Formats: sequence, structure tokens, C-alpha cells
Amino acid sequence: MLTIENLYKTYGDKILLNDISCMIKPNDRIGLIGVNGTGKSTFLKVIAGIDTAEKGTINHAKDYQIEYLAQEPELEPGLNVIEQIYYGEAAIMKVMREYEQVLLELQHHPENEKVQERLMEKQQQMDEHEAWEANTAAKTILTKLGITNFHKKVEELSGGQRKRIAIAKALIQPADLLILDEPTNHLDNETVDWLEKHLASYKGALMLVTHDRYFLNRVTNQIFELDKGNLYTYDGNYELFLEKKAEREALERSYEEKHRNTLRRELAWLKRGPKARGTKQKARVERVQEMRQQTFDTESRDVSFEAGSTRLGKKVIELEGIEKSYGSEQLIADFDFLVVPGDRLGIVGPNGSGKTTLLNIIVGRLAPDKGEIEIGQTVKIGYYTQGDEELDDDKRLIEYIREVAEVIHTKNGDVITAEQMLERFLFSRREQWNYIRKLSGGERRRLYLLKVLMSEPNVLLLDEPTNDLDTQTLGVLEEYLDQFPGVVITVSHDRYFLDRVVDHMLVFKENNPIEHFYGNYSEFLKWEKEAQKQYGPKPSKKSGQKPARKKKMSYNEKMEWETIEDDITELETMIENLQEQIAGAGSDTGKVQELYKEQQEIEEKLEAKMERWEELSLLAEELEIK
Repeated sequence: MLTIENLYKTYGDKILLNDISCMIKPNDRIGLIGVNGTGKSTFLKVIAGIDTAEKGTINHAKDYQIEYLAQEPELEPGLNVIEQIYYGEAAIMKVMREYEQVLLELQHHPENEKVQERLMEKQQQMDEHEAWEANTAAKTILTKLGITNFHKKVEELSGGQRKRIAIAKALIQPADLLILDEPTNHLDNETVDWLEKHLASYKGALMLVTHDRYFLNRVTNQIFELDKGNLYTYDGNYELFLEKKAEREALERSYEEKHRNTLRRELAWLKRGPKARGTKQKARVERVQEMRQQTFDTESRDVSFEAGSTRLGKKVIELEGIEKSYGSEQLIADFDFLVVPGDRLGIVGPNGSGKTTLLNIIVGRLAPDKGEIEIGQTVKIGYYTQGDEELDDDKRLIEYIREVAEVIHTKNGDVITAEQMLERFLFSRREQWNYIRKLSGGERRRLYLLKVLMSEPNVLLLDEPTNDLDTQTLGVLEEYLDQFPGVVITVSHDRYFLDRVVDHMLVFKENNPIEHFYGNYSEFLKWEKEAQKQYGPKPSKKSGQKPARKKKMSYNEKMEWETIEDDITELETMIENLQEQIAGAGSDTGKVQELYKEQQEIEEKLEAKMERWEELSLLAEELEIK
């Protein structure tokens, strides 16, 4: 068990931790949430012993082990993957590290008897420490995280691979408390699914910060909320937290209202000056003074954004025959796509498969090797990129935002100043004159998002918008996109965000053409699962394997496939006509009931037709029937 008592920590004139106390018990699964800049990462670092508080204590047993994964982990240069993950002086780690070193040496000198003898000695030590199972588990974790070259130097790996090694290192080390700061950032959906399942069986306590609300909901059994220096604890997962937080805030508002009414009555009593003994009157005056000084934490800190966008014409973006390669690796091959007004398009796929490359081609940052891009004359693109390269640390917040606009106009015609917009994004008037370099990583992303949205685009390109944004800001972004009249194209690994925002997707898959799917991410996963059950996985086009023998479509199925879309359109028209008749029937309840019953029958037929269309379209795709 770990206990935290009266932790106090400031940053400049900002109180991050205000006499915080809590407890972490064995097998706790704690999700730490709060608006960016409130001190979540600082709190984790203080618990992990990487940072210190100005006041307060953290108590635990002497042999209590804490393992910490930072948002941007630093690995030790010069070490290979195995040496990196088997770090530390724990006996089992030392034995596994030495065993792997001898094993590698034997590969280079297989005939060397001294090396063979040392290998036998290390094998015996592996037996003594019962390390074989841990060694196998470690390599399984690395493989699941996509790391297969165990003896490669860490400096030779990409940023994404280094993050995965850091995750493996944190998972493999024996610990009583595992602290993970944004573990799902830059991981693809498949890896996030695996990590979610792996943490379910983790033996120690777990404390994590993540923007992934599905992940947070499924992994946690407690929520710690850090808000303006105070810590609020809730039993249950993220879904229960949302309910209980609403209850807490409603209770606080009722206390404030009761306090206000009592104070008003007390002041009225004193003002009227009724006769009373001097001591009693003095006590009443003192109580009123105390009540005047009392404060309540009910001020809303909701991020809000209401801005119009410039008019978008009928022609948006057309891609024809786009191809792009890096060296011998082809990321995009002969890709055609038409973006139309109102599109809500999600782009998913493994890291390095070409998703960001496609966005950069659309905005003109990269030229395709082949193909043409046409952008409509009325298109105004807002591009939210992954990196912070567009933020100048030497600028003040207000200067950075004013570069875009001094004022913006909402869709209702209201005028909002840059200062007001910064306030709506939780940057106070005083903070607006701070330099960007003083912001936390999450605050930088929130500021950057505000700048992109303030340009009043009509086509929004979002590259991993959920990385480093807090759940509250994500919720506001989702609400903004709901009312945004333009086109949204987003690359994301966040399943909740995709389900909330997009209605069709481009799916990048290794060695396969880009697939187009109508539906959100959860619907895509369900469809893919059913397709694999029915037809098995599709063979890779570059694998050289012969495709499985195709199932033939019968004559009746072909005829049905050719006419089913017309049938669906006809049924939809019939429903529209019936709805008009119902609206025109007025107070004739008998007629309304009759028409409504007919409408329900046709809707059932339409649903059956749509299910049949889905079956036939899946079969047609397998057979490559257009």
C-alpha cells in the first residue's frame, strides 16, 4: 500500500497540488484525469520519485517498487533492445540480461568452448531463478508490441518503436505500482487492444493518464480527478465517474446557493438591527465575516468554441491515380478518391502505412510520385498536425493567436476577440501574456488547436488530434465538429473519437490497397470480424500466395444484386410518401393509425433489404464484381 499525505506543489504562481492526500492499494486500477496544465504528469512524477513536492509525504514499504513510463520516454543510448528492457539490479533481470548477452556472443562464436561453458552456467542460473517463464513473457510482450529484432541498438529505431520498447520495459519490470503517462499515444488500434487485455491481468497496482476513453473505461476501477489543485476520488470506471462528478457538482452548487441565502438573511438581520445582547450580536457579526470569506469551487471551466466557417462550394477535393513511395516501399498505389461537401472521413491503419503522407499530399506539403489532386476554389483548409513545429516558444500566447485573427465571427453573427477565445480555452487574461515555452505539452496542443479552428476553415484535416489533449477538450472538439458545416478528415487511433466523429473510413493495410468503408470504427471492426468468419483473412497481394478458390455467385444472386439498390430506393420513397400523408391527415386518428401501420411494415421490409444488400455486397467484393 502507498499513502500520500498533504502534497503541496506549485509551478510559478500556479498551485498544482494543494495539500493532496490519497491512498493506492494493491490491484487498484486508477485513471488520473484533468484539464491539461493542471499537473497530472507532475503528480505522477512526484509519486515516482522523479520530482519532489514542496510539502507533504509519500509512505510505502522499503521494498515497494514503482515503475514509471513517461509521455516521452528516454532510452539509454548504446544499449540494444534486450539490454534496455532487462535493466536494473533485480536478480532476475540481471540473470536474464547476462544470459541474453552470452547467447548473442555464441551466435558470433559458435565454436568457442569458453562461451559454451558460460552459456551452460547462465542456463543453470536461469533455472535457479525460475527466469525462463519471465524471459518468454518478455519476448512475447516485445513481439506483441511489434519489436522482433531484440539485438538492435535503440538509436537505430524509429520514435514509435522506441515508445513501444519503453512500454515493454515498464511492463516487464517487477513492480508494486505501474505508472503510465499516455501509454496509448502513437500506438495503432490493434496494439492498444492488446495492451488493454494485458493490463487486465497485471499483478500490481496501476495508475495511468490517457485520452482514450474506451481504454480508460475498460481498464480502470477508480478515477482520480485533479482540478485546480484539488484531488477528487471516485470508485468505478470512467462512465461511473461522469455520473458521480455531475452529482458532486450539483451538490456543490446547492451548498453555494444555501450559503448565499443564509448570508443574505444574516446581513438583512444585522442591517435591521434588532435588539440583542452584545455578545450574541458580536458572534453574529463574526459569523457573517467568516461566511463572506468562504469560497466555492463551482465556477465552470468548460472549454467552448463557436465559430463559423467560410462558404464551401460543391467541388472539394478530388484525388486521381495517386502514388507515393519511399525507396522500395510503396505506401500509396493508384488511389482515387472524391471528397464531397459534408464528408466525415476517418483514416485508420498501422503506424508507417501512409496515413499522414496522404494528408500531406492533400495540403501540398508532399508531391505524389504520380497522379493528380484537384482542390475546389472555395476550399479553405485547416490542418492540425501531430508535431509542435508550428509553435514559436518565444511568442506570447496572445501574439500567437492574434497572428490568425484579432476577432472572429460566430455563425450567429457575434464578434469574439482573441482574448475572449483564449479565455474560452481556459487561458486567463494573465496567462495570455506568458510565453509559449512555459506551457505544458497538453496546453501547447490546446493552444495549437484553437489557432487552427480560429482560421475559420471549411475543410479540417486532423492528424492524431486526440494525442495529448485532455478528455474535456476532446469532448468540446467533438461537439464543435457536430455543428461544423464543412468537411472533416481525421487520422486517429482513438476508437471513441472515431465512433463519435466519422461516418465513413479509409483503411490502410500492409501490402493491400486502401479500402473504403461506410460506417464508424466500431462498425468497421464488427464487419471485419464477420467477414473473416465467413471468408477468412484476405491474402496479401504482395505475398505471392495463390488466392483461395472463389465461391461462385448464383444466377439468382446476380439478378438480385443488379436490382437490389433500386428496390431499396423505391422502399425509401414509399416511406417518404407515407410520412407526408401522415402529416396531412391532421386529426383523423383512424387514417393516421392506418398509414403508420403501413409505414412500419415497409420499414421492416427496408431493413431486411438492407441486410441482404450487405450480404451480397460482401460477396460481390470477394469476387471483385463491380
